[in-house]
Amino acid sequence: MLKKLLMVLALATAFTACQNDTNKKEGEDMSQFVEDEEFKNAHEEPGEANSNGSGQMIEFATADGETGSAYVLMQPDSISSKDYLFVIHEWWGLNDHIKQEAERLFDELGNVNVMALDLYDGKVATTRDDAGKFMEGVNEDRVKAIIQGAIDKAGTDAEISTIGWCFGGGWSLKTTIMAGSQAEACVMYYGMPVQEAEALAPLDAPVLFVLARNDEWITPQVAKDFKTLMTENKKVMQLVSYDADHAFANPSQPSYKEAQALAANKASLQFLKDFMFN
Repeated sequence: MLKKLLMVLALATAFTACQNDTNKKEGEDMSQFVEDEEFKNAHEEPGEANSNGSGQMIEFATADGETGSAYVLMQPDSISSKDYLFVIHEWWGLNDHIKQEAERLFDELGNVNVMALDLYDGKVATTRDDAGKFMEGVNEDRVKAIIQGAIDKAGTDAEISTIGWCFGGGWSLKTTIMAGSQAEACVMYYGMPVQEAEALAPLDAPVLFVLARNDEWITPQVAKDFKTLMTENKKVMQLVSYDADHAFANPSQPSYKEAQALAANKASLQFLKDFMFN
């Protein structure tokens, strides 16, 4: 009897461990690199950003019965503007750099409402260690609840595009997948894409993948494999690549490469305009 009981307990423990591993893999994205010191060191701690504060923080109901938040910039006649851009932050969180990017995109795109989502529930990192902890500690169910809440906040008539960097690059793609038929376009800067056809199946919008050719984590092979997966599943993807390292597009970091970042931003802006307004 004791032997059988121990066997049952062992099986239960193994099942729980398996479930935990599965949850970890589903929510991994960039978190698989958190223990990699080279990855951490590739993200130099951010300097000052030049957010002008023209947006405002709002709260909205999330799909899990809680509350989420976002930094938003709305058109004066937001009722007549159905176009929304969801901006997804890097592993640092919704900091002034991301708010600055939201403001830039709002100004450059024109008649678009911009929502920079806070997937960390108010936590903002200023050190690599904290950024790693926040990213590794992400609960995928909670993040999806926040995203669904933002989609609901935009409304059933909204046409939603997304853009994100690094951690946010992967979630930009997942947000577009969640938006279903409301999705218009997705831009992902050096983010980890989904790797299974089943996960990709609901995608109903074109994707622009911004690659840093010297990136040691989101490598050219990662981009190539994703391109193959997209093609095999009859999805639309454009790829632009630059002679730069991971996180090259963040102007608040010393790793910023101005020429490459400006070129990538121009390509991203044109891509969004092509698909949002056609």
